[in-house]
Amino acid sequence: MNKPIRTISIFCLLLFLGLMLNVTYLQYYRADSLDHDARNRRAVDAAFSRERGAILVGRDPIAESVPSDDRYDFQRQYAKPLMYAHITGWFNYYNAQSGSCTSCQQRVEQTENDVLAGNDGRLFVNRLVDLLSNQESKGGNVQLTIDPAAQQAAFDGLRSVVGPSGQGAVVALEPRTGKVLAMVSLPTFDPNRLASHDLGDVNAAADALEADESEPLLNRAIQTTLPPGSTFKIVTAAAAIENGLYTKDDDVPGGPTFQLPLTSGSSGLIDNEGRDCGSDRIPFSQALENSCNTTFARLAIEVGADKMAEQAAKFGFGQDYFDDLTPQARSNYPEDANEPQTGQSGIGQFEVRTTPLQMAMVAAGIANDGRVMRPYLVDEVQSPEFERIDATPSEVLSQAITSSTASQLTDLMVDTVDFGTANPAAIDGIEVAGKTGTAQSGNPDVPPYAWFVSFAPADDPQVAVAIMIQKAPGIIRDDIAGGLLGGPIAKAIMEAVIK
Repeated sequence: MNKPIRTISIFCLLLFLGLMLNVTYLQYYRADSLDHDARNRRAVDAAFSRERGAILVGRDPIAESVPSDDRYDFQRQYAKPLMYAHITGWFNYYNAQSGSCTSCQQRVEQTENDVLAGNDGRLFVNRLVDLLSNQESKGGNVQLTIDPAAQQAAFDGLRSVVGPSGQGAVVALEPRTGKVLAMVSLPTFDPNRLASHDLGDVNAAADALEADESEPLLNRAIQTTLPPGSTFKIVTAAAAIENGLYTKDDDVPGGPTFQLPLTSGSSGLIDNEGRDCGSDRIPFSQALENSCNTTFARLAIEVGADKMAEQAAKFGFGQDYFDDLTPQARSNYPEDANEPQTGQSGIGQFEVRTTPLQMAMVAAGIANDGRVMRPYLVDEVQSPEFERIDATPSEVLSQAITSSTASQLTDLMVDTVDFGTANPAAIDGIEVAGKTGTAQSGNPDVPPYAWFVSFAPADDPQVAVAIMIQKAPGIIRDDIAGGLLGGPIAKAIMEAVIK
């Protein structure tokens, strides 16, 4: 072979090797990054056209892909959209590539995107079978823990109180497992408008929701923290009993007023707003039944700031524990509080802030012999043929209090429903444990917030509920009370679960 031919041959070989190296680099090392590049319209179109799996409540899909007659093969469709919007979220062209959420709130469509899109490793066998049979891959299904009757009762009950433009949230949990049985946030929105194939309509709907001052996209059940008011008194009572200061049968400090210790920043006099709290010592049950501020401010000071903070943390305050929807706002109990601040904190004011989910966990923990379970919304992952592939196990988050303390608190909360402020949640023939709360907003122009927590049956708890009413247009300030507004909602939810 003469030199020119040899040179050309070597040059061609080098070109061939360079081509092979480039192909290997592109198809192996950079395949994922190129496939997920937002500029890759082919990948986006393919992802948006794919038949995603269903999101199921019971046997019914609340989100599913249906055949479409436009350039994309399937349209995402949401059943009962207003009721489930904050759970399902939406899937549209803008988050089709990676499942990312343009509003930074990750709902089931995003947190379970790999399953719904069919990309999850647990669906590998299904994808392999589809490949060998030359069929288009389908996404897996996600089964939720939601009880449809409880969800309907929560939605109807809350909306009847706050109306379509009011603000509030409801969470119901199964105490022994941590399953989320109901989760509602108002105001709500229609995810079908955000899942349209008409991107102009999608943009217009998104802009309107973002501009709405009532923040309908906000999931108040897990993302809004407000002072819990008197519902926090069950945490204060738990700390007092757990630390050996009192039992449920003891007399506790009462009286019509209590002057907080006079230190820098003291907020003054605590009163009971006319409730029967005696003149000196009163039974513990009377203090909780009448939600005596003077009692629980003193108990918190007796327990001490450090042990109060420790007790709140055992129930979940200051922690992240919910992954199925994000972000989750952390509930707050103040650290390094002085005595006046500790007294205010003991009645759920000062810097105490909590989500409805957190207060549902407090009630559920008491119902579950003191064990707080990690809450979860995704019950199981299924194949496209509805065969179970994986299930979420129950997990103990903490032992917040002893079973003895939980039993005593349960008795006190049952008395509060039978004889006290939580009576609107009473159910004939069933023992209900509950506690009301009305929290000051700190702004004289903003009405107080109404809270209610409960669980039932008290001797065999199946459901724990927390209700937060942030704003109820049309209800005068003097009528805003946790028992009056939240009690009937809690009752309806508990009845729906217990049946």
